[in-house]
Amino acid sequence: MAWVFLTKDRVYKLKKPVEYNHRDCHVLRDREFLCHEEVRLNRRLAPEVYLGVASLGLNSEGRLKINGEGEVVDWLVVMRRLPEHLMLDVALSQGTVTRARATRVAERLSVFYQGLEPVEISIETYLDHFKRELDRSREVIADTRFSVTRNGVAPVINRLDRLLAEEPDLLGERAHQGRIVEGHGDLRPEHVCLTEPPVVIDCLEFSRPLRLVDPFDELSFLGLECDRLGTAWIGKLLVNDCARTLDDRPDRRLLAFYKAYRACLRARLSLAHLLEPDPRTPEKWEPQAREYLALGQQACRELD
Repeated sequence: MAWVFLTKDRVYKLKKPVEYNHRDCHVLRDREFLCHEEVRLNRRLAPEVYLGVASLGLNSEGRLKINGEGEVVDWLVVMRRLPEHLMLDVALSQGTVTRARATRVAERLSVFYQGLEPVEISIETYLDHFKRELDRSREVIADTRFSVTRNGVAPVINRLDRLLAEEPDLLGERAHQGRIVEGHGDLRPEHVCLTEPPVVIDCLEFSRPLRLVDPFDELSFLGLECDRLGTAWIGKLLVNDCARTLDDRPDRRLLAFYKAYRACLRARLSLAHLLEPDPRTPEKWEPQAREYLALGQQACRELD
């Protein structure tokens, strides 16, 4: 969705002129708007990282310059560059994540969620979101062009569908109790940096509906990704620590639903790369989808 330019201590993000949900970024003013939205939203969890928005000017000599004179031809998000070895996904691969560091991430996220106002959303709207996304996941994952269809995918999504139909209160109560907030929207290890204090970057800025989440949906998502990277204890620590701080004890079956749902969503997004005209690293996506679906099957066992 963006070109990223790295210097020694800065990162410049230039949004691609593509069509997002609800916004056509072929238009310059919309790219400018999303740059400002990215900075505004991400300063909630990384105020010291997001430095601002800069114009990209084209002068009379035909040269581009950041915040330069001449016609503004585009806009850039300007960030402080973070140390790569402290990004959570890298630290997990290197085995350098300690319990103390994970606890600091939980503290940062707890404070974040505590400070958010509940978003009023009807039970029907909340449940419809999951039904709609599961339908989309089934459509892609069940595509016979993919070998994952031979691995018994249908029971995972069918089990989640059945829970929504037979036990709507399990999720519906979260909306009824005012537990839905405008969160991060894309809480993955590669977006968490173990600095002191920890920071979380790359909030999903282009779609507010996708940021309207139960905090424990996001935490289950981060736990799923850590589990896939071989460190399941981090997800449990995050959920338990945040539950204590937020004084909120979600049902274990609710957490299992969120994890299985996210696993199906990530499998779908993995396979969607192969539907592009010229996919990058095509050999990567089906094995990755199978990893997610195996984790989804494992989470579904906790629903019974």
